[in-house]
Order: sequence, then structure tokens, then C-alpha cells
Amino acid sequence: MSIGMILLLVLALLILFGVLQRVLDRMALTDRQALIGVAAIFIGGWLPDLTFGMVTVNIGGALIPLILCVYLFFHAGTAKERVRSLVASALTAAAIYIIGLYFPADPVTMPFDPMILYGVAGGAIAWLLGRSRRSAFIAGILGVVLADVISGVMLWSQGVNQALRLGGAGALDAVVLSGVIAVLLCELFGEIMERITTGRADAPHEDGAIEGGQRA
Repeated sequence: MSIGMILLLVLALLILFGVLQRVLDRMALTDRQALIGVAAIFIGGWLPDLTFGMVTVNIGGALIPLILCVYLFFHAGTAKERVRSLVASALTAAAIYIIGLYFPADPVTMPFDPMILYGVAGGAIAWLLGRSRRSAFIAGILGVVLADVISGVMLWSQGVNQALRLGGAGALDAVVLSGVIAVLLCELFGEIMERITTGRADAPHEDGAIEGGQRA
């Protein structure tokens, strides 16, 4: 079982035990919605890809995560947050694409799967640029998917007749890692900075929520 699949199982358990309740509240997600999303990504990763001409889409590695991004985008607190999530997504995609240029496409020549590196890098960059939990999650997911699109378009522009695979061939690991790492970094460093600057636990958050699970 891949790292992404294992992480999804861990997330499901954490959600069931209520450990991620506060994070989900700030992302405007209920426990049930989060569990359905995790289950859909996990199951979708084993289903056959959808094919549209030269483009193949993995259900769990691209389609379901993109649906989650659309949901969170329209539930963003402000128009500014929506714009920031799109800008962060584009910059994250560009960064992941550049990273990919310096690493071999064949993981056999590397001590680890490059998809893991893309996921970690995407999550960190999305956190730095997205700021809120929702924006960071959107940027982490879209960044990986858009990086694949950029790679495919660049190959087509060079006359390489190669299918564009979104979310497949190990990319599910990168998508899951990127989105989860971005949110967790936001939660960790967001809490640290809020306590340093305000000195109290009920300070308002970038996501429009305050301590105790309340939403604006």
C-alpha cells in the first residue's frame, strides 16, 4: 500500500476519534463530509482512470480532490481568500514543475519516489502562500495537478505525442501529501503565531473561526 493510501487511513481514524475536529471546523467541513471525501479518494484511487482523448484522469488522485477544492473555494470566507488560493495554487504549481526539472522522471534512479518530494514541497509552499487552512489545502491540491498539466502542455508543445495523466502513476501520493501537509503546517504554525502575538487561545483565525469550533 502506498504512502498516500496509508495517510488516508490514518486521517480517517483521526477524524473518527475527533482529533481533527478543530481543523475541519476551520475548513468548513463536517466529520461526515471529511470521511466521505477520504473514502472517495481512497476508493477512487483503485478505480480505472477516466479517459478524455489524450487526457486520463484518476478518480481518487485528481477528480475527487478537485471537487473538494471547488467546494472549499466557494466556502472561502472572503473574495480575498479566494484570490489568494488561486495565486498560491499557480505559484505552487510553478515551483513543483521547476523542482521536477531537476529530478529524474524514473524513480528507480532515486533513493525515494519523487512524488513524495513533490507532495512535501507542494504542501510547504502552499502553506507559505495560502495562509488559511482552506487556501493552503486548495493550493496544495491544485498545485500538484496543475504541475502535471504544465508538464503535459510543455511536452505537447515540443511535438511529443504523450497522454496527460492527472492523478495517476503515483501522483495520488503527491496530491494527498501536499494537501495534508499544507493544512497541518497552517494549523501548527498558525496556532504558535497566534499564541505568541495575542497571548490568548480565542483569537480569530484567518479561516473565519475561533477557538472552540465556532465559525464566523
